Amino acid sequence: MEILKAHDPYPDLRVNIGSLQLQNPVMTASGTFGYAREFENLVNLHRLGGVIVKGISLLPRAGNPPPRIVETSSGMLNAIGLQNVGVTRFIKEKIPYLRGLNVPVVVNILGDTIEEYQEITKQLSDVEGIAALEVNISCPNVKKGGVAFGTVPHMAAAVTEAVKSVSSLPVMVKLSPNVSDIVEMALSVERAGADSLSLINTLIGMAIDVKTKKPKLANVIGGLSGPAIKPVALRMVYQVAQRVSIPVIGIGGIDNMEDALEFLIAGASAIQVGTANFINPRISEDIVDGIGEYVKDQQLGSVRELIGTLEVD
Repeated sequence: MEILKAHDPYPDLRVNIGSLQLQNPVMTASGTFGYAREFENLVNLHRLGGVIVKGISLLPRAGNPPPRIVETSSGMLNAIGLQNVGVTRFIKEKIPYLRGLNVPVVVNILGDTIEEYQEITKQLSDVEGIAALEVNISCPNVKKGGVAFGTVPHMAAAVTEAVKSVSSLPVMVKLSPNVSDIVEMALSVERAGADSLSLINTLIGMAIDVKTKKPKLANVIGGLSGPAIKPVALRMVYQVAQRVSIPVIGIGGIDNMEDALEFLIAGASAIQVGTANFINPRISEDIVDGIGEYVKDQQLGSVRELIGTLEVD
């Protein structure tokens, strides 16, 4: 991967997420950017810090019946149901294109059991072109009555340990906000071996059609994303970054350069752009440009000087 040199006229936007080096801190969030190829005519993929592809399961998933997406005030509810092609087709059909990108490709993985997480990790670990794994622990544990892995610290830790035990790839664990103590969850997966943390996943919500008195989503409930969740995400990123020693990646409602800067100042080493991709497919590239201008205007040596600089009286 071509990395900007510190003496280049363009600002130094390089950041490290553990052993993963990014040319800038702007990544695309899983589930909002397809498998990247869908956006190749809309944005210069090679200018991004990294691409996180749509979540992959061991077997293909058809997802939930429609309607699966509903617009809400300053946000969006989705109940896609983790629809994806499965790991075998992903490796055969999607990886060849992704391998040609000049940016790190992070594969988001999901499972219904610890064994599934482990098996999909094994199948991906030796595939050329994958820079890291992002582990979605918001999935229900079917062996434990459907309780989401990411809502119980010891279950989240068990998934993390299982993935780490069968792969040498950097492991990023994506945290659910639907917990009583996000810091406890973060510390739990850090102790289990996570190399970095991404947060937050979607909040749980619903919407009702008052004319029909029926839920607007066929699944009744779904994941809330978009600007409405940014204050929650920012608070959680700040709290977690204060307590863990591994890098944090901020996610949640980022749709402009100022939003991204807030997360960096709060302690995130990088950010992911999600729902905003549906509104402006070029938004990630625009944010890269905006951060670059900010670093120049502030006369910073690099964007790394900005991380965790929040001043609290």
